[in-house]
Amino acid sequence: MQAMSETEADPALLPILIAPHKTLKTKARPVVDADMDRVRVLVPRMFAAMYKAPGIGLAAPQVDVALRLAVIDLQTNEVRKPFAMINPEILRVSEDWATREEGCLSLPNQYADVSRPAAVRVRYMDLDGKRHEVEAEGLLSACLQHEIDHLDGVLFVDHLSALKRNMLLRRLAKEQKQKALA
Repeated sequence: MQAMSETEADPALLPILIAPHKTLKTKARPVVDADMDRVRVLVPRMFAAMYKAPGIGLAAPQVDVALRLAVIDLQTNEVRKPFAMINPEILRVSEDWATREEGCLSLPNQYADVSRPAAVRVRYMDLDGKRHEVEAEGLLSACLQHEIDHLDGVLFVDHLSALKRNMLLRRLAKEQKQKALA
């Protein structure tokens, strides 16, 4: 008997797209009032998929929904502090840059050092329609930029040299092929 995949075992669990899926390279459209009922249903499902993976951020395009929506939870000291961002936008970036290792749920088991602005100021709307602005540095800054990149059809590997990007994508394709054969 063949084992069921996680999404077959739990049909409510959203499948996370794996690169090079075309939705991952598509710019997401802004969420409008007419989308809010769908967004309110989608957000808890996105958190469930993110926690199951496990990860600290997930953008709607990663679950094949081309809306400007992302969820984040850095789980500091193993305490969950989840928040959803609707139509996030980067207002300001620092002149200083920081390099840290990044990975992505859409590129499983692939990691590389990525340089980004060290700090950002981001504006977004929450599920209640309230506007927020957050100043972030460190891991939160990188995570915010990473998830907003997803909304613009940009993957973390797009910040790497062509050589490094191609090596990671080839390794991912090989691992996915082996997984499919297993």
